[in-house]
Amino acid sequence: MEWMEKLLSLSFQVRDFMWGNWMVALLVITGIVLTVVTRMIQIRRLGNALKLVFLGARGKDYSKEDEGDISPFAALMTALAATVGNGNIAGVATAIATGGPGAPVWMWISGFFGMATKYAEGFLGVKFRKVAEDGTMAGGPMYYIRYGLKEGRFSKFLAAMFAVCGAFAALFGTGNMAQSNSMALAFKSQFGVPPLLSGAILTIMVGLVVIGGIKRIGAVAERLVPTMIVFYFLGAITVILVNVAHILEAFEIIFASAFTGKALGGALIGTSVQKAISLGVSRGVLSNESGLGSAAIAQSASKSSDPAKNGLIAMTGTFIDTIVVNTMTTLTIVLSGMWMLTPAVGVDLNGANVNLQNLSPQVVDFASQVGYNLQNGGLSSTALTSAAFNTVLPFGIGGTIIAIASFLFGYTTLIGWAYYGEQCLEYIAGVKIKKPYRLIYISLLFIGANLQGQYLDIVWNVGDTANALMAFPNLIGLLFLAGVVAKITSDSFSGGKRIY
Repeated sequence: MEWMEKLLSLSFQVRDFMWGNWMVALLVITGIVLTVVTRMIQIRRLGNALKLVFLGARGKDYSKEDEGDISPFAALMTALAATVGNGNIAGVATAIATGGPGAPVWMWISGFFGMATKYAEGFLGVKFRKVAEDGTMAGGPMYYIRYGLKEGRFSKFLAAMFAVCGAFAALFGTGNMAQSNSMALAFKSQFGVPPLLSGAILTIMVGLVVIGGIKRIGAVAERLVPTMIVFYFLGAITVILVNVAHILEAFEIIFASAFTGKALGGALIGTSVQKAISLGVSRGVLSNESGLGSAAIAQSASKSSDPAKNGLIAMTGTFIDTIVVNTMTTLTIVLSGMWMLTPAVGVDLNGANVNLQNLSPQVVDFASQVGYNLQNGGLSSTALTSAAFNTVLPFGIGGTIIAIASFLFGYTTLIGWAYYGEQCLEYIAGVKIKKPYRLIYISLLFIGANLQGQYLDIVWNVGDTANALMAFPNLIGLLFLAGVVAKITSDSFSGGKRIY
């Protein structure tokens, strides 16, 4: 249909504009500003932050007298449930396939500054949260923008903009329908499960958790999220250990590509450094959500009266997502040699062969040592990560691990974003909206699982655009409130205080 083709084209154009260089610059600048005003909180207090996470895993990170709905650890796991998703599997692979093996370097750099951004979001989420009519905690960017800026119509407009776009993204975008569709397609291709069946099972599984609200979501997240990360980590570390003799060459490839557009031995990657930067930063943000403001909503529910403590816990989310999980994916793809079977190296997705003249003898030798065939077709997204796992894990076990990990990552994203959308709508319509919203959310989830065809990209593009529209008011709010974050952070940690 002609009008659908036009809508598809328009959705790509709007998405590309919203995630253009101006948005990438705003995200990075905000992270740099918050890094400066907090005096590199992500370095100075990372040890303290990780200690809080380990205490939380043992149930010792809060007092029963603290106000809130769930423990700080459960709040972090809820945020990670929504954050550690298919972006860590498919998103990283797509960035490498399109921007070359150097793109993850820019993910790491943006993630470093993003840790300061995530600290500020967790901090402000607790600082400006409110108690809702039903006694639960209500917080997030819409609250710290509205009550922190105190700029009348301007702050109300920005807060409402965030809430509307957050609810839209949760219901119709990457937080719901696109996730369920990806999961259903993965199980159909890997195990032959019909989308109707997998969609029905997924709807029931998500519904049983979401209907119980944040306390049930938090309880499931704090058990499932660590398990799924360890499961994926074990698969990835197996690939890395088998190829550990080539770890230095892998890092040479990664950093040479990031800063010169060339790989080991001077082989041209076929993509520009600017493209690697753009893809690395944008994919990194979509993966760790630093700057979107979503994690602040989860952190607002935690049993804590200490904004600085919650900020520290929140920033470990970016560390775990980008520095740990994304790095595992990157190393498996580069160490396995599968990065050389991507469009960035000159392999098109229609199966054209690698142009061997573009590869230096060192690269060809490295590829042959890790054992893959240079004459395969181009790889991207989940297929690229699966291929990397399958180079070491026999009988298709690698693909099975990726399919299961994709399901678990997608499932936790669904329950996390269900809460985000609920809080955004509650800000607009009050607590009475919660139950109808939950029913609508799980209904749309089932519909999303059964969508077919090329026009599904419209859902992804609309979701990406809604995420950008969430990020914009949040980043403006963070910049205006940087002084508040700086002052209280300085008071909290001056003279060695607050060593948790």
